[in-house]
Amino acid sequence: MGVKSVLLNLLPFAAMVMVECLDVGLTTLSKAAMSKGMSQFVFVVYSNALATLILLPSLIFYRTKRPPVTFSLLCKFFLLSLVGITLMQNCVFTGVSYSSPTLASAMGQLIPAFTFLLAVIFRMEKLDWRSSRSQIKIMGTLVSVSGALTITLYKGPAIGAITTQSNPEPIPSIMSTTNSWVIGGLFLVTADLCVSIFTTFQAAILKEYPSEMAVVSFLCLFGTIQSSIVSLIAEPNPNAWKLKPDIELISIIYSAVVGSVVTFGVAAWCIHKKGPVFVAIFKPVGIATAAFLGVIFLGDTLHVGSIVGAIIIVAGFYGVIWAQSQEDEHSKVNIPRNLQSLSQKTPLLESHMNA
Repeated sequence: MGVKSVLLNLLPFAAMVMVECLDVGLTTLSKAAMSKGMSQFVFVVYSNALATLILLPSLIFYRTKRPPVTFSLLCKFFLLSLVGITLMQNCVFTGVSYSSPTLASAMGQLIPAFTFLLAVIFRMEKLDWRSSRSQIKIMGTLVSVSGALTITLYKGPAIGAITTQSNPEPIPSIMSTTNSWVIGGLFLVTADLCVSIFTTFQAAILKEYPSEMAVVSFLCLFGTIQSSIVSLIAEPNPNAWKLKPDIELISIIYSAVVGSVVTFGVAAWCIHKKGPVFVAIFKPVGIATAAFLGVIFLGDTLHVGSIVGAIIIVAGFYGVIWAQSQEDEHSKVNIPRNLQSLSQKTPLLESHMNA
């Protein structure tokens, strides 16, 4: 029983590490597809449409095994999809098309800070201004934000690049690349804020409607409808809808199966079990993976600004995580013994305490 309990406790951690690695693979593949000329708006539509088709049987055949869906819930699903799928995915892939998967992964380190702030605002997390742990959380959040600003505003020289003073011609392209880097960073910051809002409010919806795959199915369905409208406005070229049987098709299948069905489903389960802040804190896992895949498959070059900013972000991140772990230990110590024994017998109370 002891080994089984340990494995069950480790399962959410292993699941979130897997999700972050798969998510980096998605941004790398999407960057490769868009480098071939694929529209990011069309990419989002096809990806969510295929994910909806894959998840459709779960809505049809398991409708009697899940709670009934009310009009109020449908409205919440629609708004959550608007923020967490339509706006977020379009911003992510637009930002990646302007920059790189490495920047997307580095900027993703803002998600724990944003999620923590939202959880505090909506009283999902407690914040005591007189506590040293709370002060460390605040400082860690501010440090993470400063690291993200460093990455966005300062690209710096390429690591390992050989520079000479006899060739002034690349200056315009360097300026253009820097502008694209900043534009991509702004899109990615917007996407990170959307992810934080999406994660926080998804936790509230899962308490009201505890059926993870049904929630993901409705989100993908509404995301397909919304992103189709966006694509018809933002992408006037009809040839953009033609798919090539190469990296474009592979990236769409990967995005639908792995990026939507698997990662959304696993993340929803972890949010339901552990809460939104737990899911958000795994973002630093993707930094090294994104840099590794970007250099190998996309020919990306690491820059000093990315390395410095990522180090600053991770330092702030681990400050928040350390403070969070100390608060968790403190809360466990202060739980009365009779309440602990009752929580072992009552799953509902345990899930409330975890949330």
